[in-house]
Amino acid sequence: MSEVNADFDEIEKFDALASRWWDPNGEFKPLHDINDARLNYIVDRSEPGAILEVGCGGGILSESLAARGHQVTGIDMASKALGVARLHAAESGVDVTYELTTAEEYANDHGARFQTVACLEMLEHVSNYPSTVQACADLTKPGGDLFFSTINRTAKAYALLILGAEYAMNILPRGTHEYSKFIRPSELCHALTDAGLEVKDISGLKYNPFNRKASITADVSANYLVHATKPND
Repeated sequence: MSEVNADFDEIEKFDALASRWWDPNGEFKPLHDINDARLNYIVDRSEPGAILEVGCGGGILSESLAARGHQVTGIDMASKALGVARLHAAESGVDVTYELTTAEEYANDHGARFQTVACLEMLEHVSNYPSTVQACADLTKPGGDLFFSTINRTAKAYALLILGAEYAMNILPRGTHEYSKFIRPSELCHALTDAGLEVKDISGLKYNPFNRKASITADVSANYLVHATKPND
């Protein structure tokens, strides 16, 4: 039996906060604040079709995609967070399918099924991110789109995301991020190329915690997004 590509300490962190996932002023406030910027980046760059969100957590992005008329599936290994996602979707009247599984396990049974695969703010929380990237590629139809977001391993990112957000301003729970797990764009692009994908765009994601506004920028020194495609056979 192959080793599960999941950091169970990380899963426990998010499960412990599951009940507060949909509080726009709680621990996941930044996810609510950056959601529109991420959502528009994905919708503007992808073709209509089934969408998979890998590492969906409590379902903030998945619900937003479904509300725009997309057929959405969300997968995660945090069972309590998924329970919150299912409950919130039912209360909101939004149709999203949620599954407790890893990308690798899901790819074994659902290969090349999705037109679009999104994996946002998740790669820095797994044990082996190239394995997750490969699984996302396997789950995408030829000609489909993939979207990843993560954090650059720079002094600026450490200052903003750990010292600033977690310790100085208490925007995020302490211990949310580990600097050693941050990923440089060059490293992520290498994993994408190894998975047979073509990188189309790398953009920064700027977030101002004071006015709670987020925007897409050219600065990738902290948070950044990548759009890749899977070539047609």
